[in-house]
Amino acid sequence: MDLKFNNSRKYISITVPSKTQTMSPHIKSIDDIVVLGINLSRFSKITQFFICVAGVFVFYLIYGYLQELIFSVEGFKPFGWYLTLVQFAFYSIFGLIELQLVQDKRRRIPGKTYMIIAFLTVGTMGLSNTSLGYLNYPTQVIFKCCKLIPVMLGGVFIQGKRYNVADVSAAVCMSLGLIWFTLADSTIAPNFNLTGVILISLALCADAVIGNVQEKAMKLHNASNSEMVLYSYSIGFVYILLGLTCTSGLGPAVTFCSKNLMRTYGYAFLFSLTGYFGISFVLALIKNFGALLAVTVTTGRKAMTIVLSFIFFAKPFTFQYIWSGLLVVLGIFLNVYSKNMDKIKLPSIYDLINKTVEVKKSRTLAQTV
Repeated sequence: MDLKFNNSRKYISITVPSKTQTMSPHIKSIDDIVVLGINLSRFSKITQFFICVAGVFVFYLIYGYLQELIFSVEGFKPFGWYLTLVQFAFYSIFGLIELQLVQDKRRRIPGKTYMIIAFLTVGTMGLSNTSLGYLNYPTQVIFKCCKLIPVMLGGVFIQGKRYNVADVSAAVCMSLGLIWFTLADSTIAPNFNLTGVILISLALCADAVIGNVQEKAMKLHNASNSEMVLYSYSIGFVYILLGLTCTSGLGPAVTFCSKNLMRTYGYAFLFSLTGYFGISFVLALIKNFGALLAVTVTTGRKAMTIVLSFIFFAKPFTFQYIWSGLLVVLGIFLNVYSKNMDKIKLPSIYDLINKTVEVKKSRTLAQTV
């Protein structure tokens, strides 16, 4: 559109861009779902979901096996933070490589947001890795299944929220399941230590926050998975490096790992690779299907990881593990149900009684006839 002034040969040209041009570049590809450089948008929504679920299960089951395998190396247990440092370094490299496959390489999420996400990521993964030096792997995993508990406590004490009966029941089931599982572990596990419980509890608190922060940031700025991984883990790498340097924990870890290159750095590379692939699928789930559904999928994966842990690694076993685990599973179901009450219609006790009476009446009538 051109505007012309009277008796003047000077023109002011005002160009009206097209609709697609006026859109932010962050919004242009909002429907795209790209995992490991592969665009899954050409598939239907349900196919995208099952591909992401399959990726989470396959890669994280291998990840869990390798994580327990690393800590089974004699003398490695004190170096959980160093393993996290190596893991973050590999994740940053993988994220940088994947980002090269994307046309738009700009950083979309603000740096301050990434500093918060990196801090939470360090807390989640660092404390979780370190807790394995004090706990059995199944105990660590069962704790990680109970993310709802710190979320609800924070909502009550910080935001003054009120929860329905299903949410409270879910938290009670998870709490009782955790207590039962921990008591069983303390009774039969030779390496049980209360320090591990404290570490995994703190990791759980950070994990409860990070999913919602990632979901909000990725949807608000439409950031790619590779960008999220690259910046959050590279900043987290700096945090851990500074921490290990200040606490003099870097030297002993490097010395130990240099004597066992294949069983430390070799396992750590495979551990990081499968973890990176797995987290790419988790971020895709969070971005496209929401944090709640992603947590449900990862919780199912954790349950299978516990079973595989008992199969592949010799450890004491008691049936209390099964009963306490079922209590946690019941809590997870109640949590999912409370978030989807409109979609999931469970019959009330009154309806069940009426239905039973109607069935008895019909049987009596049939017998009379």
